[in-house]
Amino acid sequence: MATLSNSTNIFWQDCQVGRLERQKLLNQKGCVVWITGLSGSGKSTLACSLSRELHSKGKLSYVLDGDNLRHGLNKDLGFKAEDRAENIRRTGEVAKLFADAGLICVASLISPYRRDRDTCRAMLPDANFIEVFMNMPLELCEARDPKGLYKLARAGKIKGVLL
Repeated sequence: MATLSNSTNIFWQDCQVGRLERQKLLNQKGCVVWITGLSGSGKSTLACSLSRELHSKGKLSYVLDGDNLRHGLNKDLGFKAEDRAENIRRTGEVAKLFADAGLICVASLISPYRRDRDTCRAMLPDANFIEVFMNMPLELCEARDPKGLYKLARAGKIKGVLL
């Protein structure tokens, strides 16, 4: 019996309403803005501000926040390298669908590995994936520590925090 990931008997179902029709209806081009950086670098703050600004201009967007996704879609994943890769892959697949729907998808995740972000970038046509790196020094992120993760990691109470 084949596993889901190796199934050969699945087919993409096209519908009469496609990407171009949805973009025309919304009067915008769907894309993904991928915001990456350390915990505490301001990713979520920027994502929500961008979404608010887009909304004020009549543009439909949706924020895929890394923590929010781990409450549902990715709640079965930890922070080992392979779990981080799967977290990013799933998020990339959802972001691709949102962009195909004509939305401006703002994904805000630590996403530390270039190869995982490149995999997401490859899911979309050229210029539909915009990567933003929040280039904040670790010292500043650790001083902010809005979730207390750095403090817990330094105390050895949690693993998987990038220090």
